[in-house]
Amino acid sequence: MKIIRAKDYKDMSRKAANIISAQVIMKPNCVLGLATGGTPVGTYQQLIDWYNKGDVDFSEVTTVNLDEYRGLPRENPQSYWSFMHDNFFDHVNIDPARINLPDGTNLDAAAECKRYDEVIHNVGGIDLQLLGIGHDGHIGFNEPGAAFELGTHCVDLTQETIEANKRFFDGNVDLVPKQAYTMGIKTIMQARKVLLVANGAGKAEIIKKAFFGPVTPEVPASILQMHPDFTLVGDAEALSLI
Repeated sequence: MKIIRAKDYKDMSRKAANIISAQVIMKPNCVLGLATGGTPVGTYQQLIDWYNKGDVDFSEVTTVNLDEYRGLPRENPQSYWSFMHDNFFDHVNIDPARINLPDGTNLDAAAECKRYDEVIHNVGGIDLQLLGIGHDGHIGFNEPGAAFELGTHCVDLTQETIEANKRFFDGNVDLVPKQAYTMGIKTIMQARKVLLVANGAGKAEIIKKAFFGPVTPEVPASILQMHPDFTLVGDAEALSLI
């Protein structure tokens, strides 16, 4: 485990983007596992800036996203498909045919999870997986208690996660989807590199618990202690307890 301490959110975003851009430069046809949520947005903005300056080229990159809400069509502004296009894909030269997310409109959970696992296998696996971390230690939508050996699966979102996400749905908890498709921890751990970003004092306690406590399904991110090439990039506040 490698820990990189950043001064603030902007510095964290730049340091994380530097790791991702180095991966793309070293292997132009790499497979990037991407994440949504507030924390990675600055990283995507930095990558877009470097793309606009001609420093990084995404034309051969393939992407696979961590998760998608079950039941939301791509066109819904709160779908992760929309999030990724708004915050990254529409601003760089990535080939639309190389973009992969779970299909939230396929309500046959078994079939969709099988399809997405096959997509990840067929592209050759993930070279670098970007992650955020929830206040309860979840990664993707793998909530506390999730089995470490799972591949892509359908999850019932916890009330804490639903409450955390209602801000994206005009504060209306009733509009937040109650299920999602997510890569499993087994899939995440099979990525050749894993990069986790964290910022803010609100993440300090879970960072300490996840990476300096026992490895347990009750703290899903704790399994990353066992990954052979794991990097945590956090700002001063997020790393204040370690």
